[in-house]
Amino acid sequence: MKSEKCVTMHIFDRDISLVEKDNFSFKGNIAENWSINGNPNGGYLMAIMVNAALQHSDKRSTPILTANYISRCIPGKADLHVEEISRSPQFNRFQSRLFQDGKEKIRFIGTFADKKNGCFIERYETKMPDIAPLEKCIQIPVIPKYSLFDNIDLRLDPVCAGWMQGSLSDKSEQKGWITFKEDRPYDIFSVLLIADSFPPPVMASQGLIEWVPTIEFSVNIRNIPETRWLKCIFRTRFITCGLLESDGEVWDEDGGLVAITRQIAQFRKKRE
Repeated sequence: MKSEKCVTMHIFDRDISLVEKDNFSFKGNIAENWSINGNPNGGYLMAIMVNAALQHSDKRSTPILTANYISRCIPGKADLHVEEISRSPQFNRFQSRLFQDGKEKIRFIGTFADKKNGCFIERYETKMPDIAPLEKCIQIPVIPKYSLFDNIDLRLDPVCAGWMQGSLSDKSEQKGWITFKEDRPYDIFSVLLIADSFPPPVMASQGLIEWVPTIEFSVNIRNIPETRWLKCIFRTRFITCGLLESDGEVWDEDGGLVAITRQIAQFRKKRE
């Protein structure tokens, strides 16, 4: 008699899992394993909301995903409500809302395309960013209360890692390599996490500022990668009136574009 092989669920899959209460309504739990100083990672939170929407979508390709972060989430129970906006031969569109203690915390809109929609041409007018070899990059250390880096291996290019030792750059840019510490195939959910796991680009030029809370986060996933490591670059060009943008690119090891991102956040400098 053959023994059954025990399959252990990856921690990330466990932490985005949902229980359907009734049609278009779910219960979930925001885990402590993907946080920065106790604040759940925005990409992780979006992955939970996308998971709810995809329970009702028959399309999953090249998603265009935007979340508005209304107020701070905390680890613990959450309720999600999904609404179908429209359905066509090309696209499915959904809205998700995440609640904690009866208060809406995040509102999300997602567009999901048919797998073969417009894939007859692939043209890049920019190249994959020039990033130092993996072995020459600087690993973000495991830090108490920064549980994200217990589970993610992130290595910064030395040209943008000086802020960790107090040496600042003229350019607000972060770039480097990233992967799960415990290997896991990539999918829509994990790409969202990866797309929000780098330190804010503004830290390269401004140092360890007080906080950069996200107001709005948009991700367009173009391809699901198959390589072990991903290469990312994130840039901020403008800080005005307490707001900044972060524009990002996620690439696979072979030079294939995985995702493009834009994040609008507050800029909160430490008081002297």
